[in-house]
Amino acid sequence: MEQSRFGAFIKDDMNIEPVGSGILDHLHFAVKDVFAVQGHTNSAGNPEWEKTHQPAVKNAWTIDRLLGNGATLRGMTVTDELMYSLKGDNVHFPPTINPRLPDCFTGGSSSGSAVAVAGRLTDFAIGTDTGGSIRIPSSYCGLFGMRPTHGVISLDGVIPLAPSYDTVGWIAENAEILEAVGKCLLPGQEMYPFRHFYKLRETWKLLTSSSVTSILRRAVSRIFQDTPVQDCPLPYSTLPELVETFRMIQGWEAWKLHGRWIEENVPQFGPDIAGRFEAASKIKQDEAYQRAVEIKAQFGREMSNFLGQDGLLILPTTYGSAPKRSASVEEAEKVRAQTMKLTCIAGVSGLPQITVPLIDHDHPVGLSFISGRGTDRQLLTFVRNISEKTSKS
Repeated sequence: MEQSRFGAFIKDDMNIEPVGSGILDHLHFAVKDVFAVQGHTNSAGNPEWEKTHQPAVKNAWTIDRLLGNGATLRGMTVTDELMYSLKGDNVHFPPTINPRLPDCFTGGSSSGSAVAVAGRLTDFAIGTDTGGSIRIPSSYCGLFGMRPTHGVISLDGVIPLAPSYDTVGWIAENAEILEAVGKCLLPGQEMYPFRHFYKLRETWKLLTSSSVTSILRRAVSRIFQDTPVQDCPLPYSTLPELVETFRMIQGWEAWKLHGRWIEENVPQFGPDIAGRFEAASKIKQDEAYQRAVEIKAQFGREMSNFLGQDGLLILPTTYGSAPKRSASVEEAEKVRAQTMKLTCIAGVSGLPQITVPLIDHDHPVGLSFISGRGTDRQLLTFVRNISEKTSKS
């Protein structure tokens, strides 16, 4: 792949024309290599997966919806191996290059999808978000990214990682396209105005960079200049407890789905992916696991009750801007651990989240909004309405 393509694609010449006309007419999109496209054999980021699976006999539900609404599919994008990473590099492919910050990571696992949009190779891109795989690369690459309410969009034809958390997500350079894609993929939903706005106290305390904090706080002040915003604590649980809840359930489900294939085919994984699957293989459905299941269910109820149809949480998307490729292993692990404390909130609760880009001296950071269950469409409209206020840092 030539460098000018930023390493976004494993296949960039699909040119699958639309089968209908609609809100996405004349737009082009790319898709993460976990979505079924008729005749294509997915790799899920690993060559052994591609060797041991057959070409798709039909498109994923999402692909058909987009083609039916006028969009053209241009290519299949790189993903971290079996979607089990947030970094954005895959040992089996050339590195994905962050178009805004070439010496920094792109974020993953929907790395190629974000790069395709940030590099203006497509108008929007589709990926999956389990633990932050849309939100993190969107934030690092200076883009809008949507993780919808869990279960609201069909995952038919999508390779799973952890069904309790897996969602179809999408990435765009502007809020208008982000909303248009949502109108195609989301079911009809009643719309309400947001009336209650909350800064989630624990998430803002995680930030250690004064410059990042300043960028985010200035954006919040502009957006809500005439609207009261309350500080609030996390309902019911704590961030460390949510991270552990997420880790246990994700790991158990990932091994349940892919453990037999791993044992039978012994694929070559990058060290971090291999380590995660090794840890996942040891998770048992014991008392600690059952407690995690209970926490997940209760946290989802508490968050849904707290936000209702008109509440909005405001929080940083990631721990900071994209980490440098030259960072030490220790620093990289710290960034991952702190970022997971932010991304696990929507994951464990199953609520929709959108990250919006804030650009300061070409170092993007993301500001996020989480709303109540089934409020995806009104969240998209809200973000479109305030997007002009976030275009300046």
